[in-house]
Amino acid sequence: MWARLLSGRRSKLAVLAAWLIIASVAGPIAIKLSEVQDNEQLGALPASAEAARAADRLARAFPEPSALVAVAVYARDAGLTAADRAKVEADRAAFAPYAQGGQVAAAEPSADGRALLVAFTLAGDDDTQAAAVEPIKHQLTNGPPDGLRVALTGSAGAEDDLFDAFAGMDAALLLTTAIAVALILILSYRSPVLWLLPLIAVGVASQVASAVVYLLARHAGLTVDLQSQSILTILVFGVGVDYALLLLARYREELREHADRHEAMARAVRRSLPAIAASAATVSLGLLCLVAADLPATRGLGPVCAIGVAAAFLVMTTLLPAFVVLFGRWVFWPFVPRLGAPGAEHRVWRRVAGRVGAAPRATWLVTAAVLVALTAGIANLGLGLPGDKSFTEEVGSVTGQHLIEAHYPAGTVSPALIIVPTGSAGAAGDAARRTAGVAEVLPAETSSDGQWTRLRAVLTDPPESDAAVASVRRLRDAVHPTGALVGGPTAYAVDTRDTAARDDRLIMPLILTVVFVVLVLLLRALVAPLVLLASVVLSYFAALGAAGLILSAMGYPDLWEAIPLQTFLFLVALGVDYTIFLMTRAREEVARTDHRTGILAALTVTGGVITSAGVVLAATFAALTVLPLVPSVQTAVIVVVGVLLDTFLVRTLLVPALALHIGRRIWWPGRLARPAPAPPPPARQAVPIS
Repeated sequence: MWARLLSGRRSKLAVLAAWLIIASVAGPIAIKLSEVQDNEQLGALPASAEAARAADRLARAFPEPSALVAVAVYARDAGLTAADRAKVEADRAAFAPYAQGGQVAAAEPSADGRALLVAFTLAGDDDTQAAAVEPIKHQLTNGPPDGLRVALTGSAGAEDDLFDAFAGMDAALLLTTAIAVALILILSYRSPVLWLLPLIAVGVASQVASAVVYLLARHAGLTVDLQSQSILTILVFGVGVDYALLLLARYREELREHADRHEAMARAVRRSLPAIAASAATVSLGLLCLVAADLPATRGLGPVCAIGVAAAFLVMTTLLPAFVVLFGRWVFWPFVPRLGAPGAEHRVWRRVAGRVGAAPRATWLVTAAVLVALTAGIANLGLGLPGDKSFTEEVGSVTGQHLIEAHYPAGTVSPALIIVPTGSAGAAGDAARRTAGVAEVLPAETSSDGQWTRLRAVLTDPPESDAAVASVRRLRDAVHPTGALVGGPTAYAVDTRDTAARDDRLIMPLILTVVFVVLVLLLRALVAPLVLLASVVLSYFAALGAAGLILSAMGYPDLWEAIPLQTFLFLVALGVDYTIFLMTRAREEVARTDHRTGILAALTVTGGVITSAGVVLAATFAALTVLPLVPSVQTAVIVVVGVLLDTFLVRTLLVPALALHIGRRIWWPGRLARPAPAPPPPARQAVPIS
């Protein structure tokens, strides 16, 4: 009934009209999504983390305006000259109107006499502070003496660099994704028209998803940030086109068996809908597992992207069928499927199926060995991405940080912050000074009520580096007996790593459980889901290893803490897409024929679809590389490599070969695991009596 409604002669027009209305309403709302971004979640910690508790206690004990801090750095390797110092003093006077209190403190010289720091807090509200950064930068870079290096860092410089880096990136990401998908669809269909229909439909899905996310963020408290908005666009295009490829491949088959295109589309929807629905449910439920994460950036990603997958499923299974059937068979021109004509597009995959069928044991052993070998590349990866390595190109605030590290103790601008009851401040300060990795402890500051004392411990190593992280762990052990808490940027890095590790331990098994349950319900078996789950996990670690080799060569081997879990989700959930496409068709074919014939037939007819879908998904995630952030590039590389491995090795070689090698037992305990009934013996012919 539902399938006929979507493809009926008159009802399809009603479906198209309904979607036209929805799209016209969603479009103007979708473009507002950037207005509700809350990017504070990208670096936030759960309230239970020590760095978060220290920040809260510091805010209450030392209430200060929430303001950006500008740090101007001046350095000359041969030593500062009189002209350099005159430039610094002129800049201090020019900076004063933008500083709180209208004054800028004297410059702080480095011990080697080669650098000066000018630090001050910006005055005004958030908009005023943001607007002040540009004239401050202009003054700083205006006519410095030859050979004097200058840079603006601190929170003011970092925020301005981030804003500049992402100016216009939303449009660039959308355009890059659309172009990549269009090119692959043209190559897949080899038709000047057909590629437009899924692209238009997935564009509608993207607008609907963005509009829903905007409304929930504006009125229901849903958190959306730069990361989740970027991945939302990528994911809707990727999974939406995957669903379109599966539906249109089935529609092409049905057109060869039915003269009426409406009947062909109705059957295509009925037969492909279970696989598409199972795929959408798996990815959506996997994404919703992220709600259990402690890291806010990871937790917020789940609901936003689940909405995107739901929108893609709804549009591609309702709008697309009505849209495609409206145009008739000619939309496939020049390769129009004719009634009764054989399918020419399966020739390559018939040969692949023949080779897999000829040696299934050797095929899966060699494929598994290749994947295991690739996992060795994981040794090239590290965990923990320092803030100064977050951009793909060095920006001004990072340059300033490096200048500071060259001439001052590396942790000068980002000390560890110790908040301790005043009565224990002396003991805490002594313990901090004895801690390895602490360069100095600055003079204590007491709160206005006298109850709390703040100590700033300058670390010898760069903020957020592995050495600084180890120093903060030692510092915490040293000062905890005094009742102190330790916060600051490096402490945030420590707690982020610990929280991400906890999320990995909890959510990865949860995602695997969700995938396993969906596969059991879909395939009505236990053995097949276990085999498929093992192949998914092996594929993920192989992808991580292969990506480790690539990222190391690119100079980005240190992963952002949330990436292992997020890429695990994408590769497991999206990899199961292709498993579902293959195994649901295999189950259908095995039920009609026999196990061996059914597996090879499923590989033959789905091989092209899975390959095209994998290439589309890889291309959409590759579009993340247009963003100037290292975590985006890392995510893109891992997911692209993983999807391609999954497409060309796991789903097309490893899984079919394992299914053939295991035999009918792979469907246990379902009815397909039972031996096929023996054919009846031929009837005995009566011998004539002569």
